[in-house]
Amino acid sequence: MKPRCSVKAVQTKYWMPGTDYLNIIASALRDKINSGDIIAVSEKALSVSKRLIINEDHVKPGLLAKILACFWMRIIWGFFLGRVCHLKKENIQRLRNNPIKAGSAHKQVALQHANFLQALLWGSEGGIDGSNLPFAYVSLPLPDPFTVAEEIRLYLRSKLGKEVTVMIVDTDNTYSFRNFHFTHRPVQIKGIHSFLGVVGYILGRSLRLKRRATPLAVSGIKINIESALDFAEIAHRRRGSGAGRTVWDMAERFGVNLTGVTWEMLKRLRHKPIVIIKPKKSSESKPRLK
Repeated sequence: MKPRCSVKAVQTKYWMPGTDYLNIIASALRDKINSGDIIAVSEKALSVSKRLIINEDHVKPGLLAKILACFWMRIIWGFFLGRVCHLKKENIQRLRNNPIKAGSAHKQVALQHANFLQALLWGSEGGIDGSNLPFAYVSLPLPDPFTVAEEIRLYLRSKLGKEVTVMIVDTDNTYSFRNFHFTHRPVQIKGIHSFLGVVGYILGRSLRLKRRATPLAVSGIKINIESALDFAEIAHRRRGSGAGRTVWDMAERFGVNLTGVTWEMLKRLRHKPIVIIKPKKSSESKPRLK
């Protein structure tokens, strides 16, 4: 049974590198939250504001990265794994035409900042993501999401006088087989297993397992893992995908090539990096895990 709650996405300006995210979050939530609420914050927005981004135009790919971009992405994913994982036809076609130069640089970043099994994924390798970012920038995952969640929670207590729970959420999927939950990206939260990169992704997608957005950290009340996954998915659906789910979608939206999106284009869109979840009492009575 899914948790009963009311949900509200909060619009803010686009979070640029160096943005004071603590002040933006507190200002956006003033007069909107009560003690006991759950505040879900996008990992991507936090990573960008913390300058955890890389311009892949400045990356020189090695031989392995070039092989992954050309043979592995275009052939293996484009003609075999894409179908096995039930990818959309448009994404399969995009993979078959994966750009060699930009794709090689991206795979080099994945090899350097994640690992080989993560680099075998067709996107979001190890939590590395280029959607909703301009030019050839990609964001890296937060190295310690719990510390960031705790920082936000304590700041909101200090500035707004509210005792809330802060959850950091990523759109990458967690797959569930009965009571076993796993994801292809690195995670630290108890109850979700990081399962061998590309292997976990292929298993989850090919078997059509239940999938939800991934809660990376929870600071505040203890929430059982099922409810945490449900809250993460609820927040993801309410927040939307910004400029697009993939870099291809984003480029098509603006009518430019894959590296033609600019900061100014992104600033013109509505951004909702924060979601307020107000759980009902019935969902708070479930067993809780840290």
